[in-house]
Formats: sequence, C-alpha cells, structure tokens
Amino acid sequence: MEDKLHQRIFVAGHRGMVGSAIVRRLQALGYSNILTASRDELDLTAQPQVQAFFARHAIDQVYLAAAKVGGIHANNTFPAEFLYQNLMIEANVIHAAHQTGVHRLLFLGSSCIYPKHAEQPMREDALLTGMLEPTNEPYAIAKIAGIKLCESYNRQHGHDYRSVMPTNLYGPNDNFHPENSHVIPALLRRFHEAKVNEDPEVVVWGSGTPMREFLHVDDMAAASVHVMELDADTYAAHTEPMLSHINVGTGVDCTIRELAETIKRVTGYTGELRFDASKPDGTPRKLLDVSRLNALGWQAGITLEAGLQDAYQWFLENQNRFRG
Repeated sequence: MEDKLHQRIFVAGHRGMVGSAIVRRLQALGYSNILTASRDELDLTAQPQVQAFFARHAIDQVYLAAAKVGGIHANNTFPAEFLYQNLMIEANVIHAAHQTGVHRLLFLGSSCIYPKHAEQPMREDALLTGMLEPTNEPYAIAKIAGIKLCESYNRQHGHDYRSVMPTNLYGPNDNFHPENSHVIPALLRRFHEAKVNEDPEVVVWGSGTPMREFLHVDDMAAASVHVMELDADTYAAHTEPMLSHINVGTGVDCTIRELAETIKRVTGYTGELRFDASKPDGTPRKLLDVSRLNALGWQAGITLEAGLQDAYQWFLENQNRFRG
C-alpha cells in the first residue's frame, strides 16, 4: 500500500472542477506524489510540449481530466475549437503516456457520447448506435475518440487505459457564469441573486417536467479513483475490449421542478417559483445505467440536497470571481 501511495500520478486538468476534485480525493487517501501543470506551464494541445513533459517526469499513472468544456451556446458557437482542442489534448496525452511506458491511465468523458434518442437509462452498449445530439456533436465525437484511443492502445500495446463517462456534474470550482453555465450553477446563482435583490419571483425555462441526473463532483472523483485502483482482472471482468468505458452517476434522476424547488430551499429564497412553458424543455429524460459501476463495488454517496448545499456554500465563498 505504501508503495502505491508514492506512485507519481499526473492529473491533467487539475484546475478544473473534476481535476481539482480528483486531486483532493488522492490527497485525502494519502497519495503523496501528485504531479500537476498549469496551462501556462504545459499546453496539452502542443505535442512537443506534452512529449517533453512526459519524458522529463517518471509518471506511473495519468488521470486525463483536461478538456475544453462549455454549455450549449459555446458548443454551437465554437464547434471547431471544441473538436480540435479536445482531440489534441487526448491524443497528445495518451500517446505520450504510451511512449514513456505509462501502463495505467483514466480518461474522463461525458454522457453526451450516447445517441440523442438512446433508450433510458443509457447503457454503455448504446455507444455508436444512433445520431448524437446536434448541439454538442463535436465535443461528443472528441470524447468518443478518446474512448477508442484508450481501447486501441490497450489492444495493440497491452496497456491498461480505462474510461469513465459521468452524468451531469456540479460542485466546487463549477462555472457560475450567468450565460454559459449549466443548469445547477445557473439556478444557484439566479436564486441567490433573487434573494439578495428581494425579487418577487424566479422564472425557470420550460415546463419543469424533464428529468435529469446529477452527480456531485466529489462523488465523481471518488468513483474515478475507485475505477483506477481496481485490479486489471476485476476491471476486465466487467468490461469488454471494445466496450471498455464505465458510466458514472447516481442511477437516480429528478424533474427540473424538483431540482428548482430544492435549490430554492437551499438558497433560502422565499419568493415565487414560476415555469415558462413557452421555452423549450429539451430531451424528456437523461439517465445513466450505472449497474456496471455498482457491480464493481461503488455507488454514489452524496444526496442531491447535501451536494447542492456544498455547492452553494462554495459559491458564497467565491462569488467575487463571478461578478460582472
């Protein structure tokens, strides 16, 4: 155990929401040799820099959490950047890991890899069975390519590169931008500002009936480390060579109305909650099948309300970042 805790682990994307949570998790477990690099120190889209970085450091494991991410507006506006940058990041890191003899790597993807009309809850074998959601297709294609890169390096070179696909994540270090954030940080900020301004109501787009699954990022980090630490035989027994990714989620969803009501309670907002049914709802339901992960001995432990309280507290402590 002590030798394992001294392995040199590179967490790519350590300043992002997921990467920072993985660093916290590893530190809590006693790992003492965690390697990180800021964007100024290492441009992951630049192959020579990545190759030199891996050659310079004797890396034992890699958590590949770095990615260009954004909401629907950003994905629609900059599809070329989302496809190019994510392809470059994963190709450079995975290939450099191979070149320098890194045997174990964990690639973090997204539930958007699954077809727009995939059967619910979405199983791992739904991959590549239908058309993707058009608004984030470039990002999804890049993440699918990352899964297939891992599988291909495993098949050709005998590595142990694994992939995890999280559901909708939230928590500390989330993006609370008023226009470009996802639903939980957007609503946390909206309800908070409505409370401060004593607004009589908060309007939420849509009917409130769509169902979504949400996972606190600390649970995501715990699941990632759990999957990474599984012995090769156990992991292989629950995956397939050409279907090696694992869904990560709670296995439980809620309506957007239930989410908004919980956020109203967490933030202490006392005004009215109104839904604007003239605005689009989006996909009726998005839920991951997490039976494969559960069979590997892990399940989520942070309830939605407890997770929202934690995320709101982090926002309160860091809201100066988001002014303007």
